[in-house]
Amino acid sequence: MRAYERFMKYIQYETASDERQDCCPSTPNQRVLAAALVEEMLGLGILDARVDEHGYVYGSIPANAEGLPAIGMIAHMDVSDAAPCGPMKARIVENYDGGPLTLENGEVLDPAVFPDVAGTKGKRLIVTDGRTLLGADDKAGVAEIMTACEEILAHPEWKHGKICIGFTPDEEIGRGADRFDVKGFGADFAYTVDGGTLGDLNYENFNAASGKVVVHGRSVHPGSAKNRMINASLIAMEFAALLPPAERPEHTEGYEGFFHLCEMKGTEEEAALYYIIRDHDRVRFEARKEQFQDIAAYLNGRYGAGTVDVDVTDSYYNMREMVEEHMDIISRVEKAYLSAGVQPRHEPIRGGTDGARLSFMGLPCPNIATGGMNFHSRFECVAVEDMDVMTQVIVKILCE
Repeated sequence: MRAYERFMKYIQYETASDERQDCCPSTPNQRVLAAALVEEMLGLGILDARVDEHGYVYGSIPANAEGLPAIGMIAHMDVSDAAPCGPMKARIVENYDGGPLTLENGEVLDPAVFPDVAGTKGKRLIVTDGRTLLGADDKAGVAEIMTACEEILAHPEWKHGKICIGFTPDEEIGRGADRFDVKGFGADFAYTVDGGTLGDLNYENFNAASGKVVVHGRSVHPGSAKNRMINASLIAMEFAALLPPAERPEHTEGYEGFFHLCEMKGTEEEAALYYIIRDHDRVRFEARKEQFQDIAAYLNGRYGAGTVDVDVTDSYYNMREMVEEHMDIISRVEKAYLSAGVQPRHEPIRGGTDGARLSFMGLPCPNIATGGMNFHSRFECVAVEDMDVMTQVIVKILCE
């Protein structure tokens, strides 16, 4: 079975994770997909395939040669809830012409807005009907790993060390590595297959934190509010205005960090702002967190102690400081890409992967591409041929 055929099955599972839930996995359909993957793995001959009590899927292919490293391949089963994830109505556009593509709902997938799409000209492009995201992040990675394992099992003459397989829940809400069994996984190093266009090889990512700002006000009838009302919503707006407007996601790229306001709510009595804070550089990252505290201190000085509470919590760190001690695992990917006719490209991740945290848990874990594009949106897509190439790249990483 080709990777895209598996992918078209997996995306029918509505597996958006939900950060409001404390259970793991955070949504029940992730466990349904996990069970289906285990059944499929057992059918392929991965005899130790299993799903644990937290919804993590594990399995392995025993080594057939001595002296070779145990290598892990990891992808996540959940998808983002930034756009609807079902009901899924995907279609394959044959021989995509490289130009604007009108989706079923009338929206246009335009290379002028999404330039990576132009690189798939002449290929079979999988798109949605424009009403949901596609799920290439990261079911494309799941499909490619599964297909690579099927090929390896069909060719016992290909020499390899132990191959460790892991599929995680709740990556999109930052919990994918929370309960990952690094020791039981058994890999010397691993790769997440959770990236973008062909050639991507990532071992740098954002340092990340979440920031919650709560403003306590005083509600008084507006007819008699002079010198009495403290409008929490307006003070929250002041907090937002004191952050540099140029340092928002819509104005940054590459190694540039940002403050991103994800959600806000409020009344005169109480208001809350929810941020994510990102920077590749650890020193600048720490400075950004201090800036939150400085703004709170300024507003408390202006409106009174306790008016503004700030809670900043670290999420993950830049894996580079852990992976750069193992650059041989980067060279392995570069060689695999080149042997598949793809030029490797080092790109800093403007986000994070399970591998970022796993690298700090003792499992060096850079990230490689899936071939997907425009993640977390209704314009998400992936080319059939790119999934085939990435399947072969994974095989070449795993086998000597």
